[in-house]
Amino acid sequence: MVGIIIKEGESIEGALRRFKRDCANAGILSEIKKREHFEKPSVIKKKAIDTARRKRDKKKRIFAKKEKI
Repeated sequence: MVGIIIKEGESIEGALRRFKRDCANAGILSEIKKREHFEKPSVIKKKAIDTARRKRDKKKRIFAKKEKI
């Protein structure tokens, strides 16, 4: 659970900014978006495979670019 302690003389806007940053770092918003709708296990697996494929292709492009130099 993310929580902040408001410091002496700190504005509400500054505290809210710190709270939002802590939430983003903890991954709360991405977790909420992920759980908003149910996804079948097959869809989750397909997304993981696609992500791995994109990552692998990107790594190949970067490696090929380095070899040309």
